[in-house]
Amino acid sequence: MIKKTRTLLLFFLLITFSFITLTGCDQWASTKEKDATDKIFRIGYQKFGTLNILKAEGTLEKVLEPKGYKVEWTEFPGGPQLLEALNVGSLDFGHTGEAPPIFAQAAGAPIVYFANEPTNPKGEAILVPKHSSIQSVQDLQGKKIALNKGSNVHYLLVRALEEYGVQYEEIEPVFLAPADARAAFEQGSVDAWVIWDPFFAEAEAKTGARILVDGTGLVQNREFFLASKSFAEKHPELLDIVYKEIKKVERKTMENKTETAAFLSPQLGIEAETLEKVLERRTFGIEKITQETIENQQKIADKFYELQLIPKKINTFDALLKVDS
Repeated sequence: MIKKTRTLLLFFLLITFSFITLTGCDQWASTKEKDATDKIFRIGYQKFGTLNILKAEGTLEKVLEPKGYKVEWTEFPGGPQLLEALNVGSLDFGHTGEAPPIFAQAAGAPIVYFANEPTNPKGEAILVPKHSSIQSVQDLQGKKIALNKGSNVHYLLVRALEEYGVQYEEIEPVFLAPADARAAFEQGSVDAWVIWDPFFAEAEAKTGARILVDGTGLVQNREFFLASKSFAEKHPELLDIVYKEIKKVERKTMENKTETAAFLSPQLGIEAETLEKVLERRTFGIEKITQETIENQQKIADKFYELQLIPKKINTFDALLKVDS
């Protein structure tokens, strides 16, 4: 009887130990998988921008690899779509024009401004077909205008109409992503197209599109670098690294615009000559967010609220990255 009891006890202990071991292994594997996930730096980029060049160069990966990080790149058709991914937790970091962060903040997205490029008003414009009868912004009254809703060009349109005495309600905005807007523009389904580089330069080259007005004297058109608030607070060292790498790639690009255009051409599917034009009118010089820059963002936010383009008033200073001193 005693022998039988001992046998049963040993069997029970063996089963218990096996269960604990397997459970521990599962937990370890789960933790390891989580750690591996945490070591992925997820960056969103658009068709053309500083991050696009950084991705093409591949230098960020080389710097982060010894630290155990992998970089995962995802392309988006525009800033609003990129920031939505940032909002839902699919991205850690990305870049947009000046308007998308305002729409995102108004929607409650937990994003923070990290850095920005200098003003680049010549990098976006309102285009009309080559033989269009439209000769001035005033002629846009009653016309269909294609644009990516909530993107940087949304504010260009608002400012251009304001400057030339046309009410926003007097035009018919047609909200389309760049590829669809290009098709509508060429087919004559819209009368004008508000667009940014490189789509802007490519439309000039391929369709003979005429510039009605660019951003000069109307908008600053900055490129902003943004992060999810939680990521920025947990990984400031990664943001510092990407900042330094952007600075390096900018210097290289400014010194070798022709070579950079040729290098990017096959990757973007855009002719090198067109990309060189984009680089010639583009500004470089990443910098941390300043009081003046965030105040300008506030002016844009107030104008969008006035036009009821965003549902509530926002304070752009609330989206600044808070750094403990």
